[in-house]
Amino acid sequence: MKRNIPGRASSTVVLLAGTLAVMMAAVPGAAQAPSSPQAPLALMPLPSSITRGGGAFTVTPAGGGPSTFTYNYGQTHDARLEAAVRRALIRLGRTCGGEVLRSTIDHPAPTNPSLLINVAGPGEPVQTIDEDESYQLSVTGQGATLTAATGLGAMHGLETLLQLATMEQGACVFPAVTISDVPRFRWRGFMLDVSRHFEPVAAVERTLDGMAAAKLNVFHWHLSDDQSFRAESKKFPRLTGVASEGEFYTQDQLREVVAYARARGIRVVPEFDMPGHGSSWIMAYPQLNPPAPIATLPVVYGMTTAVLDPTRKSTYKFINTLVEEMGRIFPDAYFHVGGDEVRGEAWLADPQIAAFMKKKGYTKPAQLQAWFNQQLEDILKKHNKKMIGWDEILDPALPKTILIQSWRGEASLSEGARQGYQGILSAPYYLDGQKNSAQMFLADPIPADTTLTADLQKLILGGEVCMWAEQLNTETMDSRVWPRTMAVAERFWSPRGDRDVSDMYRRLRINSLKLEDVGLRHISGPETVRRNLLLERDPQALDVLASVLEPVDFHERSKLQHTNGWTALDRLVDAVVPDPRSRQQVAGEVDAIAGDTRVPAPSDPKLGLDLSGDVPEDPMPSSEAAFHRLRQRFLSWQSAETRLLEEVQQTPRLSDAAVRAEQLGELAGVGLSSLAYLESHTVPPAGWQAQQMSILDAAAQPSALVRFTVLYSMRKLVLAAAQTGHAN
Repeated sequence: MKRNIPGRASSTVVLLAGTLAVMMAAVPGAAQAPSSPQAPLALMPLPSSITRGGGAFTVTPAGGGPSTFTYNYGQTHDARLEAAVRRALIRLGRTCGGEVLRSTIDHPAPTNPSLLINVAGPGEPVQTIDEDESYQLSVTGQGATLTAATGLGAMHGLETLLQLATMEQGACVFPAVTISDVPRFRWRGFMLDVSRHFEPVAAVERTLDGMAAAKLNVFHWHLSDDQSFRAESKKFPRLTGVASEGEFYTQDQLREVVAYARARGIRVVPEFDMPGHGSSWIMAYPQLNPPAPIATLPVVYGMTTAVLDPTRKSTYKFINTLVEEMGRIFPDAYFHVGGDEVRGEAWLADPQIAAFMKKKGYTKPAQLQAWFNQQLEDILKKHNKKMIGWDEILDPALPKTILIQSWRGEASLSEGARQGYQGILSAPYYLDGQKNSAQMFLADPIPADTTLTADLQKLILGGEVCMWAEQLNTETMDSRVWPRTMAVAERFWSPRGDRDVSDMYRRLRINSLKLEDVGLRHISGPETVRRNLLLERDPQALDVLASVLEPVDFHERSKLQHTNGWTALDRLVDAVVPDPRSRQQVAGEVDAIAGDTRVPAPSDPKLGLDLSGDVPEDPMPSSEAAFHRLRQRFLSWQSAETRLLEEVQQTPRLSDAAVRAEQLGELAGVGLSSLAYLESHTVPPAGWQAQQMSILDAAAQPSALVRFTVLYSMRKLVLAAAQTGHAN
């Protein structure tokens, strides 16, 4: 679904530094705070303005007992904010030790609180796209003050305060800062497809907790597609009764998720895809397209020809009833209608529909879809809903009130803006494309080289990260979504000039650990899968292999593994994570040794090298430390190979990992050999470089649905060794 994605890596603002706690001068005109030896902060997303002060607010045990972190409200507050404060204090207790809270979680301090929360108002009863999300946070040696126009802004400020807190020498420390923060984009979304693989309510809710930590504010819930219809309808019970494989959300569960999201400052926008991707609809209710009944749900994922009949009044009566019912469950102003990948040949092949098109003067299916969307827009308006849909709904026949979600790219998004339509960008943020965090972080809904005027840029409301579910299940979902989504969340929130990839990775690694504390399982989940792969065996060797692997992208995997609803997603590819830390670690270690050694493009374009994620960790190790770390790393690869080759023989689900295990040992040999020549300042013999490169070329070939993350750095190391004699 929506797969041919074009790629593009594409107020006074002060940004955090990537080395010391100085302010980045990446944004022209930014006010520069004086540099200091303070420890760098790990705020993510970066605030729009931050100034470091001197000192810190510290909570330390005093008088033989624990000191207490207290709070109070300076103005108004409501039950939603109270609950948010309670959750924040519980998390703070895990960071700083529960003793700093004692019994004050539910009891605001009457005087001199550690945290004073000043909120002007509670926010709107139903959160809107225009609600004020800004906040100001001031931390001095005497305490912290959080100020916001609404409870929504205060919740964002609480997340920032939690990121500031650290434990230092037994004390809970909040560095002195002055922050004034407002999001760059109003629409900062995450889309989850639950139609291919169902995700239980618990998995959805922990995702919402992660979204709140990342300051995302729209949960786009893809609830229907060819493979299933996941939302219970009392009006049309067959939608889940026969077209959900028994896995769906009851109306009580749908309301529970909406309330859970609301409590965390997140809007829920449901998607019911129409008129295409309609197999589940038509299977349950054949009258939606009588000439093309569907007996069973399509098992194999892909584009089907199932499409609703837009010429029948009964179709719109059905949709009107469904929209009215679902609109009461989902109070948000926006209702996602899908509208993508409509297989027009099914309409052209139907004599009745073809006659209708001829009568209307339509020669293309797109014209009929635009007419369908006009009727649909009238229905939505009647129920106080605004239409949002994928690129294909863009048509001058529709009013400028509709919102376009672009899966085709920035060109499509810009074209919609030029026609006067609001839009959000998703093309660069497809998580199953397995792009690394750097690629998605650098892709901007409004890039610096945009040709849109300032007025047209206002029509770009933001963007959405998309997680399609053909190749994931509940066990693997978190590791496919996080922590990369946090990098995109920063792109949606922080200033355009925030483009320091190295510093982004530094902060991302820290906040990735904090996301697990929120309840996500993106780290522990893959570890569990690897343990299950080996049953009772020690997973240490498999962990070593997994640390330098990542999944191939959606297209490559779908060519080699045709997943469906019954595919067991429990192989090596499901036990590794996208964009693992090894890429940055090895890049930093090799750069410390190889310096400016240039790696030419490979002769075989299939072995193309992706450099966007090969950013060294900050700070870079000394050359001596780099030699030591690389040697230990390569020795661990070498040791793991022997163990892995034994395990793949005894573990059927690891049978496809044998090639990668052997290659891990070969890569270890390449690395150790390179280090030996570099350390001894000895020129390698003739043919050595070509031999090492052939090993790296072989490792770049597809196998086991995974790819190595360190090949570019390994090439750089080989070239540095080959040039040793020339350098000396």
